[in-house]
Amino acid sequence: MTDTLQKYLFEDRSVRAQTVKLRQTWQDAQAHHQYPPAVSRLLGELLAAATLLAANLKFDGALVLQLQGDGPVALIVVECRAGLQVRATVKLREGQDIPGEAGLQSLLNPGRGGRFIVVLDPQARGAGQQPYQGVVPLEGESVAEVLEHYMRASEQLDTRIWLQADAQRAAGLLLQRLPRQGGTPAPADEAAETWNRACHLADTLKPGELLSTDGATLVRRLYWQETLRAFDPQPVSWHCPCSREKVGDMLRMLGVAEVESILSERGEVDVTCEFCGKPYQFDAVDCAGLFAGAAPPPDKPTLH
Repeated sequence: MTDTLQKYLFEDRSVRAQTVKLRQTWQDAQAHHQYPPAVSRLLGELLAAATLLAANLKFDGALVLQLQGDGPVALIVVECRAGLQVRATVKLREGQDIPGEAGLQSLLNPGRGGRFIVVLDPQARGAGQQPYQGVVPLEGESVAEVLEHYMRASEQLDTRIWLQADAQRAAGLLLQRLPRQGGTPAPADEAAETWNRACHLADTLKPGELLSTDGATLVRRLYWQETLRAFDPQPVSWHCPCSREKVGDMLRMLGVAEVESILSERGEVDVTCEFCGKPYQFDAVDCAGLFAGAAPPPDKPTLH
């Protein structure tokens, strides 16, 4: 498996470590998009972060992370569902240039009103299964700093995250200090020492090392003197549920008059999925079939 998340537990059970390395998933996320390099880097880092955080959820549903602001980048959204299936999208403001070396705050938060939003959306709605939303100011110069600020402010859980992304790969390392549980957990002073040592060693990561090294090798390099319990790796994959049939349903909801207006102006109806970027085209015959009760025709060849 090339796209995997791996969990580890320190011997005294006071610290959890996780690594994720994404290649195909990250390529799938960019397949139909051409993001500026600075935006691509932020999206890749948020994609890696979402998988790291979602892997610890104990419910069947989706974790959604949103960076939202008033800069050239209006919104970055990543959704990670149970089973570590992800999808993502970016909303750019038209007419605003994005320098190649622009940072998170200048891209999203020049007016200082940006927000970081976390949504937990259970698949089954009912008693005790309602969506949860946490919102904090967009503080930090990187995706990792934004997430660490959220975890301190909203979850009161010591968490450190290291993230990196380039055009080919996205990767991350997460350390989390675990609350004392049953059994014989480490004494408080020993647990604090383990936490401080784990963070100090992770801070020695060199630029690009997360991307160039697989997770297992990285953990061995950092914690070769530690006794860690390794869990089975979990696959990560891109999944967008869009389809020609769903787009057809959306056009039916617009109504005959609206669709015919688009056809008269453009000759066809073009719809692009905001997540995967896959284009769908409906000509006059296709649209007539939609409102005649016929099923949408099979997918046409994807345009690139």
